[in-house]
Amino acid sequence: MCSDGVYSRIVRGVIDATVAARSDIADSVLSELIDAYDLGGVRERRYLADGLMNANWRLDTPVGSFALKRVTDASLERLQRNLGVLAALGAEGVPVSAPILTISGSLVAQVGGGAWCLFPWVAGSHVRGVDLTLIQVNALGVHLGRLHASLGRACGRGLLPGVPETISADVTSPERAVEKAGRLSAAVRDKGTGSDFDKEVAAALDHRRALVFKYADHRPRSSTPEGDHGWTHGDVQYRNLLWEGGELAAVLDWDRVAVRPYAEEVVRTAQVQFGVGGVFDLARVSAFVGGYRSVVPLEPSALVDGVRRLWWKRVTDFWQLEFHYDRGDFSFDELFTADEVLLHWWTDRLDQVEDAFAAG
Repeated sequence: MCSDGVYSRIVRGVIDATVAARSDIADSVLSELIDAYDLGGVRERRYLADGLMNANWRLDTPVGSFALKRVTDASLERLQRNLGVLAALGAEGVPVSAPILTISGSLVAQVGGGAWCLFPWVAGSHVRGVDLTLIQVNALGVHLGRLHASLGRACGRGLLPGVPETISADVTSPERAVEKAGRLSAAVRDKGTGSDFDKEVAAALDHRRALVFKYADHRPRSSTPEGDHGWTHGDVQYRNLLWEGGELAAVLDWDRVAVRPYAEEVVRTAQVQFGVGGVFDLARVSAFVGGYRSVVPLEPSALVDGVRRLWWKRVTDFWQLEFHYDRGDFSFDELFTADEVLLHWWTDRLDQVEDAFAAG
C-alpha cells in the first residue's frame, strides 16, 4: 500500500502523461495534415481540453481558423457516414459545422495511423445546462426536435440507412448487475491502493448492490421501448454545444449518430444537462421537454418509460469504474462521484422526476 499523498502523485503523473499524449501532434503528422487540407501552414495551434474521448485543436492558418479533431472511438466507416449528413442538416437550418474535404475529396484524413477531421472554426462557449435561462433551455429542446426531424429526412433521402420497424433495448438483470458490482469490488481490493477514491468506491458498490435488490421490481419489464424511434445524435451535452450571443451556434461531435428511441435521447440529454450538483433541475427539465414536444409530439408515457430505463441503466452500469480499474484510465473518476450522488437523489424521487418529464 502507498499513502494517499504518494497515490495522488502517481495519479497526477498518469493524468499528466495521458493529457500530454492526447494533446501532442507529431510534426510529421501535422505536415501531412497541412498538405491534405491545403492549409498553407499553421501559424498557431491550441489544444482544446473540453473533450472526454477524442482530441481537438484550434488551428490558425493563412487560409482561416479551423477545429481539428482526432477521432479515436468511432470506426472509419461510421465516421464517414455520419459526417456525410452534416451538410444536409446545415442546409435545413440545424446549427452544425460541416466538415471540410481533403484535397482528394475525403471527409476524413487518415494520417499517422489516425483518423482526422477538419471543420470551420465556430465562435462560442460551452455553457452548462443549469447556467442556461429557461428560454434558452426551451429553445434547446426545440433544436433537438428539429435535429431529429432533419435526420429523419436525411434518412428518407438515402443519406442514412433505413430505420427498422422495431427496436429493442437491453435491460440489465439484477443478477448481472450484482455480478458486475462484485467483480469491481474485487478489483478495488486487488488493484486499489487504499486511496480515498478506492474507499469511496468500495462503499458505493456495497450501496449499489443493496439498491439493486431493493428496487429490482421497479426496473423496466419490456425490452421494447415506448414511443417512436429514429436517427439521433447520441451525445447532446454541454461540451458538444456552442452558444454565442444567447443563441445555439453549433452542435458538435457527431461520432455517435445511431437509431435510438427518441425518448432515450431526450431523457439522457436532460440528465446530463440538468442533473448537476447531485440533483435534477426539474423546472429546466420540463422547459426542455416542452420545447422538444413542440416539434416532435412524444407521448408522456414514452418519456416516463425513457426516464425509468435511464434510471435503471444508471443503477446497473459501472462504466467509469471499468475505465479506472480495468484500463487504468482515471479520466472519469469525478464523473462517477457526481453521478453517484445524483443517482441517490433520483432514486429517492422516482415519481417526482418522471412527473417533471411528463409535464413537459
